[in-house]
Amino acid sequence: MTKIYLKPRRDESVRRFHPWVFSGAIANVVGNPAEGDLVQVFSAEGEYLASGHWQIGSIAVRILSFCGDPAASGFWNDAVAAAFAARSAAGLTDAPDTDCYRLVHGEGDGLPGLIIDYYGGVCVIQAHSAGMFRAKDRICEALKALYGPSLKAVYDKSSGTAPFKAGLDLVDGYLYKSEGFANSETVVHEHGHSFLVNWEEGQKTGFFLDQRENRALVQKYSRGREVLNLFCYTGGFSVYALGGGAKHVDSVDSSQKAMDLVARNVALNGFGGDMHSGYCADVKDFMAEVPEGKYDLMIVDPPAFAKHRGVLDKALRAYQRLNASALSRIAPGGLMFTFSCSQVVSRQDFLEAVFSAAAQTGRSVRILDRLNQPADHAVNIYHPEGEYLKGLLLYVE
Repeated sequence: MTKIYLKPRRDESVRRFHPWVFSGAIANVVGNPAEGDLVQVFSAEGEYLASGHWQIGSIAVRILSFCGDPAASGFWNDAVAAAFAARSAAGLTDAPDTDCYRLVHGEGDGLPGLIIDYYGGVCVIQAHSAGMFRAKDRICEALKALYGPSLKAVYDKSSGTAPFKAGLDLVDGYLYKSEGFANSETVVHEHGHSFLVNWEEGQKTGFFLDQRENRALVQKYSRGREVLNLFCYTGGFSVYALGGGAKHVDSVDSSQKAMDLVARNVALNGFGGDMHSGYCADVKDFMAEVPEGKYDLMIVDPPAFAKHRGVLDKALRAYQRLNASALSRIAPGGLMFTFSCSQVVSRQDFLEAVFSAAAQTGRSVRILDRLNQPADHAVNIYHPEGEYLKGLLLYVE
């Protein structure tokens, strides 16, 4: 196995169990690793520190173990079983009204570069590194061992996330199907609500599981309110708002395919057409036509505005403009749920962007709650960068 030797005094982060080794910390590479190969990391003095996947880029090693051997036969079985145990401790694996959750959340579960979402017996894998992509068959076998006969299928959806390298067959497809399985779409349940999930054609793995608890909070506050759900995707917040007794919900997204699925999800949960309206439109254009005071509950949940630090300033200005537009139009006494899912936008950055938006409108705004990602999107205490979802519940006078 290739040996990676670090520069003197550049091993502190690894000793603190941070799961990344940056290329600038490396003094010497003994071997000729291909991208995705397992490598061992040593201090400048030759002390073994960790093992992980080699990759080309600023992050040179994604660490899988600080003491064990990732090449061992039982490594993947133990790793996914440990992730499952954490979800079980959080009450997600046997919840009576929820049958979907994130099983593996990358660094949060000690498996950098790997996402696995569970949808009522179907596991959807996304590899974000060549190493994880190359390990997908072993991961599939580990999932079969974990779930046994209850596992219906394992679908690999890494073509849009794994880095393209020569030799990687980046074509989405099934790694496993149980006998008779033929679906690309299923109905899952979350807090008693029903949602259609299509892992083959939907965004990400088919559904945004990270807003589960925030959707439940929207339901709590929706009774009797006129609700606007911006960037609604498949209508998760809309269904919860209707379930909470909203007077009416308007959902807005620029994707017609998403809006079609919103309508199906609203109907699936038994809500009549007079309770909900869908608009396929650009959010900026839609908001320009919204009369002030029409809505007294808004959900502002845009896609990531910043994929990397090079566009951070531009992203923060976009968050400010978007939130100012919503704050200027919401009815007095209204509630606004606003979010950022950009990992490079810190909680403080986002707070300051919303503060600037509020100051621009001149309205009195109170923070009622600070919102986060749920337990199955775990944050490794040694990898604070894993906290990507942040939000605020605002009361606007």
